[in-house]
Amino acid sequence: MGRSVSYPSGAIVAFTVLEFEAEDDWEFDYEWLREDLRERAAKAFPSLIPHDGWRGRVDRILMRNAYADFGVSIYGGLVAVWIVERDDGAYRDADWRAARSPRAKRWLSQIASRFDVMFGDYDCLGHMSNGEGVYTKRAA
Repeated sequence: MGRSVSYPSGAIVAFTVLEFEAEDDWEFDYEWLREDLRERAAKAFPSLIPHDGWRGRVDRILMRNAYADFGVSIYGGLVAVWIVERDDGAYRDADWRAARSPRAKRWLSQIASRFDVMFGDYDCLGHMSNGEGVYTKRAA
């Protein structure tokens, strides 16, 4: 059974690729990608601050703000850059005291189109029955 790149449920997702010349370069290129994504996200969305964490086992959080986690997931050379409403204990506690979730959803809906243009190079056409995704490169 095949699989596609992971990303958190409910996330706004943009797809790109990580190209590396040699297998030995993979970690260096992945670190460069994470730093590049952090810099671009910080410029576009100043409320995001650096955060190192995980959502599950494969979805890496790079930054966050009061409402959302921004991160990256990779499978093979396919990269999912995503942003999603936070789901950690501190956020749930704060949301219980003063509803943050509606504001988070509103903020995410406002940035969705800009996020996709900034980080996406590929569109997901769908998934086959075995779970593999089918992607197409966007026209330049």
